[in-house]
Amino acid sequence: MSQQAPGKRAGRVLMVLAWCAALFLATRFFGQWEERRQNPNAMVSSQQGDGFVEVKLIGNAQGHFVASGQINGQPVDFMLDTGATDVAIPAELAKRLKLEEGFGVTLSTANGLSQGYRTRIERLQLGDIVLRDVRALVAPGLHGDQVLLGMSALNKLEFTQRGGTMLLRQTMNR
Repeated sequence: MSQQAPGKRAGRVLMVLAWCAALFLATRFFGQWEERRQNPNAMVSSQQGDGFVEVKLIGNAQGHFVASGQINGQPVDFMLDTGATDVAIPAELAKRLKLEEGFGVTLSTANGLSQGYRTRIERLQLGDIVLRDVRALVAPGLHGDQVLLGMSALNKLEFTQRGGTMLLRQTMNR
């Protein structure tokens, strides 16, 4: 068995460590890149004017409008869904948010009928837009942590969609 010179052995160890570091950094970079493709609105910017607040959202790679926000002060990700009557929250997320269980309802979804329950969101925030006392449903059939931001929230706002952007506007009561 041949022995390697100590300098050669150290060089190989450093080469392996450099490759490991490069793989780690590449994995982090591409993970963050993919996350930005799924939610390009992780940092929601707002603009305030005389009596209104606006939030501009960019569509993700699939054309959906996904944005980070808060429910009752807890961080969540929203997907805007103008076809949903109410804000819809996955059951596991609703438990973590400690939302009160209201009366049971039968939900009609693309996957058929399921049982859920009504709840109310005390405070929903998207950028500087703040909505209070928003009607919502807890839907056990929804999986993951994404909240569908339906019309029970969106009907309190003006919104327009052009190209790959959506502009949400909340008019302040004077």
